[in-house]
Amino acid sequence: MFLSMTGFGSNSHEFSWGKVSFEITSVNHKFQEFSARLPRELSSLENRIISLMRNSIGRGKVRITAEIAWNSGARIPVLDEEGLMNMFNQVRRISKKNNLDCPPDLTRFLVVPDIFDTENNAAEQAAHEEPEIWDEIISAAIASLMEMKKSEGEKLHAKVDEDLSALVKILDTLKKRWEVANSEALESLRTRIQNVMEHYNLEIDENRIAQEVALMSDKWDVSEEITRLDAHVEKFKQVMNAENSSGKKLDFLIQEMNREVNTMGSKVADASFRWGVVEAKTCIERIREQLQNIE
Repeated sequence: MFLSMTGFGSNSHEFSWGKVSFEITSVNHKFQEFSARLPRELSSLENRIISLMRNSIGRGKVRITAEIAWNSGARIPVLDEEGLMNMFNQVRRISKKNNLDCPPDLTRFLVVPDIFDTENNAAEQAAHEEPEIWDEIISAAIASLMEMKKSEGEKLHAKVDEDLSALVKILDTLKKRWEVANSEALESLRTRIQNVMEHYNLEIDENRIAQEVALMSDKWDVSEEITRLDAHVEKFKQVMNAENSSGKKLDFLIQEMNREVNTMGSKVADASFRWGVVEAKTCIERIREQLQNIE
């Protein structure tokens, strides 16, 4: 089963003081990277939230954001009466000391920063006192994200499976073509050696010709590469169809496949075989691109 690294999930919960909404986004990344953007009232939950995400999400760059929609009357400003009177008394004392007119009332002091406390600690209290509620809310948002990642992963799985089947067909064609091309190349080499020796009136030594042909045959031989490719393809299928497939393992295997195909292309000079190598590399590249989005 594939899980895509890209996805979106959300969940919200209503309290007596307002509604809290969470959104989680995930994009491609080589490793795990989590971040949280929370209101100040919920900042104490950051480590708890990231721990929940880390336990449920594999690779990817994941970000969670939260917003609070306060209910009407939940954030009525509260006047700091003691602070206001202290400031007024200080101004009155300074005015009297310097023979200045003192402001007749307190209205001018209401614009002083922080004279009103507009914060409501209901959300902060809930964050501290009811952690199990937040676990449920965040877990539901993560489940929403995972559902989308799974849905996208199924599409990726179908595409990779299609390209892998195409690759297997190409490799089967390459095997058959190599058997023919190898025989043709060896016979062509034997003929060229004989022609050269006859041209220079050299004594034809069949044993020496056979030795040279055998040496060149070893250089052209791609049977080992074909065997390793078959093994990589089978392992790829096992990992791909496992319950918890790993994008890193699949990426490693596809790199190994590409290396073997490149080696085959460098060994065999046959035009048809090399064109098959180009098709195989194109197919492998398509698979590799899809794997970049798999968790």
